[in-house]
Amino acid sequence: MAFVHGKGTKVLVGKYDMSAFFNEASTSRSIETGEVTAFGKNAKTYIVGLTDGTASLSGMFDGDPAATDVVMNEQLALDAGTVVTFGVNGLAIGAKTQMMKTRATSYEISSPVGDVVSVSAEFQADDGIQGGVSLHVGADTATGAASSVDNAASTANGGSANLHVTVNTMNAGSVVKVQHSSDNSTWVDLVSFTSVGSTTITSENVSVAAGTTVNRYLRAFLTAAGTRSITYHVSFGRK
Repeated sequence: MAFVHGKGTKVLVGKYDMSAFFNEASTSRSIETGEVTAFGKNAKTYIVGLTDGTASLSGMFDGDPAATDVVMNEQLALDAGTVVTFGVNGLAIGAKTQMMKTRATSYEISSPVGDVVSVSAEFQADDGIQGGVSLHVGADTATGAASSVDNAASTANGGSANLHVTVNTMNAGSVVKVQHSSDNSTWVDLVSFTSVGSTTITSENVSVAAGTTVNRYLRAFLTAAGTRSITYHVSFGRK
């Protein structure tokens, strides 16, 4: 068993790395239960229904561009929702992640007379919270593949992928993909995110249909048409 300290947690909200502004992050998953107790039973019985999930953040107020106040207010105004990824043990390749597409539901500022001005935000998961694995973190300057992650076996029920592009100085478009392989040698595309324009920062969640085989090995792959640098994170969660 390996215990984990919270100091390494990473928080990605849409196209922003918000790790430097928050000091607590939590997720909650639940599943509906419907009672099916019939005559003759001595105890209640249930069947399960729909899953659900929420995420919460709390931390420090900062009014600068790309800091908490501006970013959190921006999320509340997004009709399309917000892609969120938590890495409780960081986002190094292979690290476990919590992935979700969400609707921001609240943003609160607290200003006590004798303490730091703080903020908190709440998110409602849209289609649940997906446990995933990190496939890329950091900056790339050219076309190439990240290190692969071994799941030990394939799965057969699809999944979803999160992309966060947080810094981008590329002078032409870039395409990020998730590729999979049965032997860690021959690779095929599993997910292709929308092409990222020159200097654009963005985020995206892409679903892989239920019933789709996801091979044992996964990796992120970048096709860069330009020069300079793009900083991005990719996670994939199997279902």
